[in-house]
Parts: sequence; structure tokens; C-alpha cells
Amino acid sequence: MSAEATNPATPGPAAPAAPTATAGRRKSRPRIDLRRLGRAALLGPTARGRLPDAIGHVVEAHRAHHPDADLDPLRRAYVLAESSHRGQMRKSGEPYITHPLAVTLILAELGAETTTLTASLLHDTVEDTEVTLEQVREQFGEEVRYLVDGVTKLEKVDYGAAAEPETFRKMLVATGNDVRVMSIKLADRLHNMRTLGVMRPEKQARIAKVTRDVLIPLAERLGVQALKTELEDLVFAILRPEEYARTRELIAENAARPGDPLAEVADEARAVLREAGIPAEVLIRPRHFVSVHRVARKRGRLRGSDFGRLLVLVNEDADCYAVLGELHTCMTPVVSEFKDFIAVPKFNLYQSLHTAVARPDGQVVEVLIRTHQMHKVAEAGVVALGNPYAPAADTSDTSGTAATPPADAPVDGERADPTRPGWLSRLLDWQRAAPDPDTFWSTLREDLAQDREITVFRPDGGALGLPEGATCVDAAYAQYGEDAHACIGARVNGRLATLSTVLGDGDTVQLLMGQDPASEPSREWLEHAHTPAARIAIQRWLAAHPGGGDGGDSGGDPRDGGAGPAEGAGRAGAADAARPADGAPAARPRRADVLADRPGAAVRLAGCCTPVPPDGITGFAVRGGVVTVHRAECAAVAHMKNRGRAEVVVRWGDTTGCRVTLVAESFGRPHLLADLTEAIALEGAEIVSATVEPPSQQRVRHTYTLELPDAARLPSLMRAMRDVPGVYDVSRARHQAPAP
Repeated sequence: MSAEATNPATPGPAAPAAPTATAGRRKSRPRIDLRRLGRAALLGPTARGRLPDAIGHVVEAHRAHHPDADLDPLRRAYVLAESSHRGQMRKSGEPYITHPLAVTLILAELGAETTTLTASLLHDTVEDTEVTLEQVREQFGEEVRYLVDGVTKLEKVDYGAAAEPETFRKMLVATGNDVRVMSIKLADRLHNMRTLGVMRPEKQARIAKVTRDVLIPLAERLGVQALKTELEDLVFAILRPEEYARTRELIAENAARPGDPLAEVADEARAVLREAGIPAEVLIRPRHFVSVHRVARKRGRLRGSDFGRLLVLVNEDADCYAVLGELHTCMTPVVSEFKDFIAVPKFNLYQSLHTAVARPDGQVVEVLIRTHQMHKVAEAGVVALGNPYAPAADTSDTSGTAATPPADAPVDGERADPTRPGWLSRLLDWQRAAPDPDTFWSTLREDLAQDREITVFRPDGGALGLPEGATCVDAAYAQYGEDAHACIGARVNGRLATLSTVLGDGDTVQLLMGQDPASEPSREWLEHAHTPAARIAIQRWLAAHPGGGDGGDSGGDPRDGGAGPAEGAGRAGAADAARPADGAPAARPRRADVLADRPGAAVRLAGCCTPVPPDGITGFAVRGGVVTVHRAECAAVAHMKNRGRAEVVVRWGDTTGCRVTLVAESFGRPHLLADLTEAIALEGAEIVSATVEPPSQQRVRHTYTLELPDAARLPSLMRAMRDVPGVYDVSRARHQAPAP
């Protein structure tokens, strides 16, 4: 229940408001008189079929975005909410119904569709009154019930620091895959922050800190800039009152100065565009308090152009570039300030062209260019998109009784429209994949702290959006998911690079993937992983494979002779087992036994694939009554079947030693061969033969045929070889079948 929020007229930090001289230059949102609204909520007509006076502001704002909306669900939701909350009061002394009304008005001004507004009016009824979810479903449909249930679950989340990891995970689960639940929660928090005045200072600070650390970054990720900027200013006023007061003085001083460079450049831009015949609206966008504070810290002394930016609104995408061309032709552009977020939108749907022009006096004016639709999405983000599951032609659901998300909705939670945000869906995937709440929370906090994004390109022309500071490790997991465990290197802008390489905006990244299905991530990758997707995938693997993550084989692939992580021998154990106690050389291992269903036939292990227990095997009769044994997946098997060779059933007998051929791939460096052979010897393996191919593009390929005293030691041997610096992959040899 949000009844602790109070009226802004009461003592305490006031909601930030721009000084009169500045506010006069922009279209400001009128604040609602809660006392008058409270009286209307109690005394206004609520006769059936008539709209209560109390929701007049909501209806007016809603009709501005959805002129054909059916208002009956809003009328019925208000009547139910008002009657249910009747007698409940806020700490300010106002009727409690003023809170859901104010939250709904915020969403209506952002352009939310009718279903969201209906759920917003009812968002506290199930938690704080006798109304049940079943009643909500019967009167308003399953979709409204779903949204109310999600918000009710969010209300039960304790945002206290001690409970953060697990309760925040529950908060995300409560949203389901529907961003509208989070939208209602953000509007709810905004109204409570606006009316925080009479609470104790320590409680104000606690709520403000959680808003700053969790909800403001969420609003940013969901693209709801209108909510995000006001929340930032409200938090700024509470947590840093002295700096807030100083910023307020700076804005007031600028408003009192004669002349306005922003207005002068705006007039010049209007004239340029009018002469070019481009229909456009040029507006002045004053910076909000936190933005002014950031600019002041960055630049020191502020000039008139630093207190706002120009916003140019046009009708079509092509007009954006036409405006850019005219402004750069007729004014002095600051080329380094140009960014194209239309061709490459931000992760939160934001699209605009950013540029800047210089005045003769040296002042620089920033200019944003976007279409009216881009502006709507830039301000309202996911709220402007309506029902995330509705077909494209039905994004403005007005019935209030829509069904549940369609059965054919993507199972991963992504929106059917690829332009819609997948961040919340990915967030839900991360929380499901994280091995524990603390892991999820720490990686999420790092992700939320990222306020800048870069775009890198794949060789096929595709793009990956990553946070600033991301590395090739992050790019690998962004592109391949958990298959990135097999990544062995990368090329950045055509040059060989390590996985720890930090990527820059516009880089081209080609990821080099190993072929060994038993590949595992290195524990060291965590030091270079910045995205939740990468960190959680690596930590999840490490949690499932205790003692793994050393860059070697996991020991769990039966094709490599391993019995699983719990049974495989470690490096020390394998090395010690290879030597007698007195330090004498180890005895030559006995070869693996294979039994064939052909009495008296000699059995020979094929050199092309060198099978070892417990590989799946098959045999073929060759000249001289010999049966050759191949791995079941060996390419020679299909070739021999095609040539009509008789297949013989074979199986492993009592086995100890084995012979195997391994291929090690590495970057070239001095003493690499010596280090590899030493690692092999320490594992108790004997080298039967070895070949080293000439280096190609700084890479070296080594092929070793080895005798092992026990086939179970193969995973440990492969780990030891991979641990050698410069070696990026070790795999079993694969035979290429001869041409038919």
C-alpha cells in the first residue's frame, strides 16, 4: 500500500520545478491539486453510464493519444476503485483514491492504452481492499487481472538492502514478460516521490536511494525518459540538497539574463528550414536539473547555450537527414558531435540524429532531430508501444477485456515486433540462468550502471549492441549464448586479437570458434566480462563444474574418454600415477583390449581416429582376416560402408592403456614445443610420434600420437596441454574420408 506518500504542500523537499522564467519557454505539465481532486473523487457524479468528474483529467489526456478509445472500462474501474478505497486516507489527509488517479494520469499523459490505464486505476485494490483477482477478471478480463496481479506482487517486494538480491529477482519474475507491469510500477513510484514531503528524512533518503539505484536505471532501459528525468531530479533534491539548490540558482540566473542564444539559434533554424521547404517544428528543450548539474561539473562555467538543446520534429525519416543537411550547410557544424541513432537505434528504442552548431561568439548549441513518432517513443518508451503482444494493427487496445497473451507469442518473451525492446526479456533470462541471487544482483547492478552503449559489427553485416568497455568475451556471449564457451579468439578490424580486447564503437569483430564440443570457459574470462549475459553464463558453468574453468577439457565428454567431472583424475594425481614410488620410469602401458564377434580374428585400432575407451566403436573386416576398429563418428566409417566392407560388432574389453592422436592449435611463440612436450610427459603419456605444421597467420598446428597408461587420464592430459600458454584448443584427431 502506498498510503505513506504525502501531499507536496506539506513540509519536506519540494518537487523540483524550474524557475518561472525558464518554465515559460517550455510546455510544462500542470500539477493537479490533490485537495480539489479528492473532493471530486468523493462528491463527483458516478451514475452508471456517466464519466465521474474525478477522471476528467485522465480522459482528456487519454483522448489526446487515443481519440477513439472506449472509455467505459475506465469509468467502471474508477467506480470500483473509489468504492473499494473509500475511507482510506493518505498521510497527507487526502482520500486514498487520489493516488491511483494520479498514477493513471501520468500513464495517460505518456500515451498508455486503455488496458494499462484500467489496471493502473485498480493497481492497489487487490492488496489494500476486499477486491479479489477473480473479481477483476470477471469484470475487466484476464489481461487486466494479469497486470493487476503483477503490480500487486511488485508492491510486496522489500527494497531493503539486505533483501535486495532475492527480492529483486522476485520483482522481475512478478512482471512476467509484460513491460506494462513495470510501467505502472514506475508511475506509482514517481507519484510517491512527488509526494514524499512529510516523511522522516531518513526514510526519504532510503526510498530515494533505491529509486536511484534500481528504478531510474530500469526507466532508462525501458526508454521512459519522461519518468526517468523527473525521478532523477526528485532524487537529486533529496540526496544532494545543497548541489540541487546551487543548480536551481544557476538556472534562475540564466533565466534572468538578457537575450537567449538558444532562442536566437532556433529562429535561425526555422528560417533555414522554411526557405528549404521542409515542414518542421523547432522547439527549445531546457535541460532538467541533473543534466544542468552534470554539464556544470564537466565544463565549469556555464553559458546560455548550456541550459538547453534544440529539438527539431519532422514527419518522415528522410526529413531528418534533409534537416541535418540544411543545418550543416547554412550554419557552422561541430562535426565531432554528430551521432546517428536513427540508423543504429539505442537498446531502449531511442532514435534521433544528434548534432551541434557553433555561434559566432563560440557558444555551441546541441540539436536533436527526430520524427514525431520517434519523439513519442523517446519520451514514453515502452509505454508508447501499448500491448506488447497485440498484432501490429491492434496496438491500441481499447476494450479493456483483451485475452491473455496469444499462444503463438515467442516463447523467449521477445516481442513479435523486432523493433520492440528485448532488454526485459533478456533480464528474465539472466535471472533464470544465474546460479544464485547474489550473482544475478551483482551482474545486474553493473549492467544498470552502464549509461553508454557501443555498436560493433559482425563480418556478415549484423550488429551487436554492447555497453561501453565491453570486450571480445562479451561479444562472444552476445552472439552465441552459452555456445561461446568454445570461443578461442577473435579478429578485431581484421587483426588477430585476444578475448580480453576492449571493443570500440564501430569495430568489426569476427569470433573464432573451436570445434571441440567439450570446450569450457576459462575462469579468467570473468575478469574481462562486463555484460550480465557473459558473466552469468560463465559463472553458471563454473558452478556446475567445481574445479573446472582452467581453460581445459571438462572431462565430461565420453568421446574424450572421460567419466565425468566427478570421476576424472586431476593433473597431480595423473602425473603421480604415471610414476612408480621409487621414481623409476613408468612401465610401457598395455594397449586397450577390444573384443570382436569374429573368433580368431586379429583386431587393430585404426590410426585415422585412434579410438579409446569408452568411445563408441565399430569394426570392419579387411585383408588378412584383420578387423580394424574405428570411432563410430569417424568419416572413414561411411566410406567403408559405401564400398561394401562387412561391418563387425566390436566392444571394449578389460582396458588399461590406450593410444590416441591429439591435435593442439596455438599461437606461435618461442619454446612452445618444449613446454607442450613437458606437459605431456608430466601427465605420464609417451609420445609415439609428433608433427608440427609450418605457422600460418601466427598460428601453429601440432599433431601428437600418444600412449597413455590409462584411458581415463585422457581428459586430464587434454587439460594440461590446454593450460600451456599460447595453446587455445586441443582436440581428438578427425580423419577426412577419401574421395569416392
